[in-house]
Formats: sequence, C-alpha cells, structure tokens
Amino acid sequence: MGSHLALQAVEKGMYVVGHSKHGHPDLEAEGVHTTDDYVSLASRLKPPRVIYLSVPAGPAVDEVLDALTPSLDKGDVVMDGGNSFYLDSIGREKELREEGIYFLDCGTSGGVAGARTGACFMVGGQREGFDIAEPVLTALAVEGGVLYTGAPGSGHYVKLVHNGIEFVMNHGIGDGVELLLHGGFDLDLEAIFENWSHGSVIRGWLVELMAEGLKEKKLETIPPYVEDTGEVDWLMQVAVDREISVPFIALAVMELFQSRYSGQDSARAVALLRHGYGGHPFGKDEHIAEERKAGRLTKL
Repeated sequence: MGSHLALQAVEKGMYVVGHSKHGHPDLEAEGVHTTDDYVSLASRLKPPRVIYLSVPAGPAVDEVLDALTPSLDKGDVVMDGGNSFYLDSIGREKELREEGIYFLDCGTSGGVAGARTGACFMVGGQREGFDIAEPVLTALAVEGGVLYTGAPGSGHYVKLVHNGIEFVMNHGIGDGVELLLHGGFDLDLEAIFENWSHGSVIRGWLVELMAEGLKEKKLETIPPYVEDTGEVDWLMQVAVDREISVPFIALAVMELFQSRYSGQDSARAVALLRHGYGGHPFGKDEHIAEERKAGRLTKL
C-alpha cells in the first residue's frame, strides 16, 4: 500500500521521501527518494512535514514512532495508515500531542489498486493536523474519498467497522459461490460474475473482483483457508463490551474460523476476493497469524 501511494504521489507532482533499510531501486527509478535513516528523511522534507506510515498494526507502529519523532518539529503531521486498533491510536495521539506533533489515525481503503489510482481515507485526530494533511490526502483519493471523522481514534474505528462490513459481504459472495457450484447445474462461474457486474442489484467492486479473479485462477486450486490479521475479532470484542448486536458480522467471523477446517468452495471464494483487493495470501501464513495475535496492544 505504501509503495503504491508513493508512486501515485510522485505522479501527482509531490516530492516523496520513503524510509527503507534496504533501498527500493524500483521506486527510486520512478522518482521516489529513499533513505535508511529517519534523520535524513526529516531533513529532506520542509515543515510542516506530512508523513504517512504504512506498517503492520501493533508494536511496529510504536517502533517507527520512537525512531522517527525525535527528528520531527512541532506542527508536523504523522498519519498511521494501517489497521491499528483505535484505542492504541488514541494513546499514540495523546503522546505525540504533548510533543506538539499531530497524529492522525488514517483508515485507508481501496486495496492495492486504490493506493495506486485513488484511495479512500477516513481520518481522526486534531482538526488542525487534518487541515495540514488534507491537500495531500485529497490528491491521493478518489473524488469524495476523504472524510474527517472527528476525534482521535475515530478514523481507525470507522475503518474497523468498514472491515466488519467487508467480512459480511465477502462471506455472502462465498455462500453464493457454494450454491452455484453445488446446485445441480453445470454453471459457468466466471460468466455469472461477469454478468452480475453489469446492471445487477448486487453489482459492485467485490463482484467485479470475483469475475476478474476467476479469469486468472481456477477456484479449485485455491486453498480453502481464509487468513486474516484479526481486526474484525477486535470489532466483535467491542460489540460484546458495548452490548451491540451485530449478528451478521459475528457470523462472518465464525465462518472465517470455519474456513480453516471446512474445505468448502465458499472459503476458496472468500480467499480469492481478499487476494484480489488486498493481496492477502492464499492458504495459511505464519507471519499474518502472528500479527493477528500481536496487532492490538490496548485492552478494552
């Protein structure tokens, strides 16, 4: 996501500096400047600096902030564009505010393709910080794709709810695939989703992604195992804590767990969708499984 946003920013005429320990010749060739230390990164940007973090939720965010913030000045803006837990973001905002640095929790949607061509941003934090970052975000977003959600934490909370809805939609499509394949007819799944992409009531990007994915990969070759980083588990805990009834999101989470044992085609379909919009892996991934356990720091 971060590299694709950087490429889009360069194309929009922005001066972009990225941090990389090992360098990115491919990005540098496209006009993205890279450095392996944060002092150099900060020195290359004019205040007020606008910095977008694209790192996994959890300790990695704090590690970057600890290394980065000593090189920043009051009035600079740091945005966490990952899927951090919103209570973690509230705590980080409070700490950076005391140093005079704006911290924005920047929920980012649109997948890898959106990062490259136009994303959707949901941003919480101090209004003054948002006003500084807003021109950058607007340039990198689709029309109407930038929303200031309000208080610190609200951007990541809105994105968390977004991901819960995404789960429900994914599994609804997965159930449809299961019915289409086992309903007693010899149906062309790719053709059906292509048809549904044109004028049907359920048309939309997820249906289009399913049509595109089926052109590139046979469903039966996909492991029936849906991997995830755990954000919607957090949402379920929020719902239980606040006694909010969310039966469809709850069922979608249970279905995700079930996918790891079921062997059903619906699980293959959900995995195909998630790969299409987020580049999520096919099958089990030990790194992501660890992130699922470590991504949230603050308890309810």
